[in-house]
Amino acid sequence: MSKAAELAALIGSGQAQGNKNFVINGDMQCWQRATAATAASNTYSTVDRWALSESTDGAYTSERSTDTPTGTGYSLKLQVTTADTSIAAAQYSYILHEIEAQNLQSLQYGTSSAKTLTLSFWVKSNKTGTYTIVIVKRDSTAYFIPVEYTISSANTWEKKEITITPTAGSTSLITASAGAIANDNGHGIQLGFGLAWGSNYHGTSNTWSASTHYGTSNQVNWMDSTSNNFYLSQVQLEIGDVATPFEHRSFGDELLRCQRYYYQASGANIAYATLYSDSHKMYSIFHPVKMRAIPTATVTGDTGTEYNSYESHYQAYISATSNQSKNLDTLFFDAEL
Repeated sequence: MSKAAELAALIGSGQAQGNKNFVINGDMQCWQRATAATAASNTYSTVDRWALSESTDGAYTSERSTDTPTGTGYSLKLQVTTADTSIAAAQYSYILHEIEAQNLQSLQYGTSSAKTLTLSFWVKSNKTGTYTIVIVKRDSTAYFIPVEYTISSANTWEKKEITITPTAGSTSLITASAGAIANDNGHGIQLGFGLAWGSNYHGTSNTWSASTHYGTSNQVNWMDSTSNNFYLSQVQLEIGDVATPFEHRSFGDELLRCQRYYYQASGANIAYATLYSDSHKMYSIFHPVKMRAIPTATVTGDTGTEYNSYESHYQAYISATSNQSKNLDTLFFDAEL
């Protein structure tokens, strides 16, 4: 195929256009919660949109690193701090990214026209061997597909490309009606990077299943030594059977995407109050972007007795007279999947 025909095919498929990457913050630009080493605790703790799930007898931390495949920007660095040399059947350790269901309608899952996906990413670790990624179609009926990849050279950035077809393993789960992803703001697809998987989660590589198959029996136990590290950057999940160049979005664009799920504000003059009544002041804080759902609001300072949280804004009613100075110190808004 000529280069012109190749480009035309890419444009026709939408792969050469913007917004091709379903992953938000795939190049690890945004770190609203923390940048320093922080213990993994089954939640979002450092880099935006990437949660850390850990149930072994060991422990690890995550942090921002300037060690990247291009020499610029950031990567996510994980470091084992307490080793677990024997993973029990029900134990696991992995990194995960949740993709909102309504952002995935172009996949046409649940129909015979379901699309093929390609995952590309850069990875580095001192521990070589077989690892797994997993795609979990979470919405309504859950389906799982683990896929193996290999880290071949220690302490060396390697680019990986993995193609996931809707009928992988000669299955029809994704193309049948139960494979559909609802057009709403709930869970759509979970993308996971395995670090250790107990036998309860082992399945067959590159085969869709209705069982909780997150990894395979070939997955290395990355938790087995405090010397082990793991770096991840430039994660892209896109429609098509070919990995295209990573889609670099501006920091401002990526931050707004992240703030749909979580953001925080702190410092003086977060918001200005108006006298609501003879005994109350009212603060109205408008979110920088409409949040995915009504967020959980955590507020420090003069929080008063009443507040209302909405997808677009937050209101606080604080007991105060007209000449009293009141302040909201720090606000956290969480609408994560």
